[in-house]
Amino acid sequence: MSSEELIGYCLKCKEKRPMLEATAEWAANGSPGTRGKCPVCGGTIYKQGRTAAHEDLPKPLVTAKRPPSDSKSKEKKSTKSPKSSVARKGEKLVIVESPTKAKTIGRYLGRGYIVKSSSGHIRDLLKSRLSVDVENDFAPEYRVPNEKRALVKELKKAAAQSSEIYLATDPDREGEAIAWHVMEAAEMDPARVKRVVFQEITPPAIRAAFEQPRAIDMDRVEAQQARRVLDRLVGYQLSPLLWRKIHGRLSAGRVQSVAVRMVVEREREIDAFTSVEYWTIDAELSQPKFRIDPRGNGSRRPFFLGRLHRINGEDPVLDSEKAVEPHLEALKQASWEVGNVNIGTRTRRPSAPFTTSTLQQEASRRLGLGTNRTMRIAQELYEGIDTGEGDTGLITYMRTDSVTVAGVAQDQAREFVKSAYGPDYLPEKPPVYKTRSKTAQEAHEAVRPTSVERTPAAMKPHLSKDQYRLYKLIWERFVASQMAPALYDTVSAEIWAGPETTPAEERPYLFRASGSTLTFRGFLAVYGTEDPDEEDEENTDLPQIPSDLQAGEPIDLLELLPEQHFTQPPPRFSEASLVKALEEHEIGRPSTYASIISTIQNRGYVEQEQKRLHPTEIGAIVNDMLVQYFPDVVSVDFTARMEDELDGIADGKPWVPVIDEFYQQFATNLAKADEALPKLDIRKEPELVGRDCPQSGHPLVYREGRYGRFIGCSHYPHCRYTEQILVKVGVTCPKCGGDLIEKRSKRGRLFYGCSNYPDCDWTNWKRPLPQPCPVCGGVMVQENKETAKCTVCEHVVHLDPTLQQGQPIK
Repeated sequence: MSSEELIGYCLKCKEKRPMLEATAEWAANGSPGTRGKCPVCGGTIYKQGRTAAHEDLPKPLVTAKRPPSDSKSKEKKSTKSPKSSVARKGEKLVIVESPTKAKTIGRYLGRGYIVKSSSGHIRDLLKSRLSVDVENDFAPEYRVPNEKRALVKELKKAAAQSSEIYLATDPDREGEAIAWHVMEAAEMDPARVKRVVFQEITPPAIRAAFEQPRAIDMDRVEAQQARRVLDRLVGYQLSPLLWRKIHGRLSAGRVQSVAVRMVVEREREIDAFTSVEYWTIDAELSQPKFRIDPRGNGSRRPFFLGRLHRINGEDPVLDSEKAVEPHLEALKQASWEVGNVNIGTRTRRPSAPFTTSTLQQEASRRLGLGTNRTMRIAQELYEGIDTGEGDTGLITYMRTDSVTVAGVAQDQAREFVKSAYGPDYLPEKPPVYKTRSKTAQEAHEAVRPTSVERTPAAMKPHLSKDQYRLYKLIWERFVASQMAPALYDTVSAEIWAGPETTPAEERPYLFRASGSTLTFRGFLAVYGTEDPDEEDEENTDLPQIPSDLQAGEPIDLLELLPEQHFTQPPPRFSEASLVKALEEHEIGRPSTYASIISTIQNRGYVEQEQKRLHPTEIGAIVNDMLVQYFPDVVSVDFTARMEDELDGIADGKPWVPVIDEFYQQFATNLAKADEALPKLDIRKEPELVGRDCPQSGHPLVYREGRYGRFIGCSHYPHCRYTEQILVKVGVTCPKCGGDLIEKRSKRGRLFYGCSNYPDCDWTNWKRPLPQPCPVCGGVMVQENKETAKCTVCEHVVHLDPTLQQGQPIK
């Protein structure tokens, strides 16, 4: 093999060099590579990958180490091959990730194809050790886990009997990597392997994909491999440091640690926040023509609201009731007159169809679904639902940051809108939405229904409750995105107040009033109000500013409405708002958002209370250590730049230099931290409960667990008695009269039950309220921020936002 044939990356020169004395070899894990010398510095260059020289080079027998305990029983279990159809000679083999997807695609392809599932990743880095050779270009050591060996054997046999092999895993980098691992693990001939990708599981999309197969994109594979190696280097070397310096069972992750930092810093912002008092002054105003009610029924005069905007041309400073009172007296004696009046129109355009991030945010806000649950349901809708005509994929691929929509889908949506709502609801040209993420792959599509003809109403009998709700949300968002904007008539006016003898615009007080009236619903006919911060213009209960106001017209003051306010700290993150923040800072990618959120909670660094994320004590301690000694690992900007580097690898940039540059600094910081960081003693003296264990007689103490505080025996581990802490909610049980208390399910979810369990089995997922039902006297539970519902007669009561949360209006 001549030196000109191979070019590798020299870690010393930091450049690509032709390899001298290139020698093909097999790594200990069985992966091919070539070792040579740098012609400039003489250092070793190692390059991964198979070459022609490997064809005649005997491959060593790879034996993976595994723990001695239970190894025989595990291997015995793995010898059973999963139930699946048997490949016949000459058939075309198609491999996908999930059994559900395999079933749907198999029905579409029909005879001549055998479709099998890899059931996710088919091989991975070993869990028992680092499995990354930092001395040899960070070569990863992959292994097929015991439970997948029988499946690999089956796929290998099926591939040998098949005339063609198609790898149809998901269209993202993770799917590309799974396809490559399947090919490598099952020892498939690369020349016979074809890669097919599709954004939706429908017959036209499947046919189009199989008509245009391609080779596996190794750049995308290496981008995913680089991410995996990077995360392994951080996780498997930081975690032992946490064990030594803080305590065992802790772990750290490259992207997850940044998310924890964001939650911790937000909590500290809240703690450091000082609330400031301020006041506003609104005025109920009415035109003089309404002074005499022609109806003679004594009803209140029509009025509109204006808000104080300027005092003597400057922003009003109203920081106390004492500061407000002189202005109220002056305004009561003032003469009021209309200044400039502007009448116009406003256009409100629909939002783009969903990306992964916006889907998770809206599903949380509108449906109350967590990120993991949203993605699990979306996966079911994507892979196929039995609609009575066989399994059918109802939505396009749900892991995407693109808002691109296929022309065929747009045409279909326009036809539907025209027939269902009329031509007025169609824009002249199909709308084009610009993807905000600079790294989005425009070849991917937004999350949309595979056919708008499958309306939510038509699909409802075939879907579970949550499947229906999520499908309806996706369908409505997509259809609305292809519709005409909503139109409003707007009115805004200046109202001047002051001495009657002073010209209007020279008077000291300037109020402003504005309003809008919906004149054409447009996309709102389908999707309704989307922005939670935007007032619902369709609310006819709000006083509307008159459209016939005239400049110079006198105005009557009906009532002044001073109101006290206090500045509020930034809100704690919810799962949805944390996903939004991660996306805005370009941390992680669509496929990782849900796992990031679940990981930081499962590790016990962040806990959720009333759908808001709070850092735990241990989460704050670990975060502070990482910030001090590993600023790059938990830096928002650095993590975003690393995502850009990984995107560059997907575009053809070598991956080893990226990992090497990071690792050199990381290894230095790791050594410094290990030497400088003292052993932290975070153990506290146990807090006594005040009574003894009913089993051992030793004192009971409060302990911290994965799901928060609980009561346990001080003689642990000799005595494992535990009980939940009784957090009373101030409501008596309607069944037995006991106290209703907070409880946790096995998965850590908060619910409410009777303290007399198991003798009394009353439970509810919603928080009970102390006020009884005004109709039947039953227990009321809090449905959401706005309403409470009776558990007996289901009577609904609106909650008073001015009272403490959970108190209904009396």
